[in-house]
Amino acid sequence: MNDQTLNLCLLFSSALFCIGLITTLSRSSTILILLGIELMLNSANINFIVFERTQPDVSTSHGTLFVLFTIAIAASEAAVGLALLIALFKHQRSVVIDEASQLKG
Repeated sequence: MNDQTLNLCLLFSSALFCIGLITTLSRSSTILILLGIELMLNSANINFIVFERTQPDVSTSHGTLFVLFTIAIAASEAAVGLALLIALFKHQRSVVIDEASQLKG
């Protein structure tokens, strides 16, 4: 992998991370916040794979292992987030984050 390809992959990954960060910080819908977090995790996965591919002399595949762990964490985060979303909707009939501060007990 040459330097130009590496730069394009890192540029794509940083753009994806910025889109995810902006989505997470600017939205009040729980589903869109979870989507933004998923985009940020995927940009980190792209970085792991790109840096693994640029080091051909390393015989182990640490980048792939990190990506597999990240996918497992993202799946558990999605499951817990959706469970919280269902509980929020069950109590308040809305999925707006600003109304979640009213939940008690």
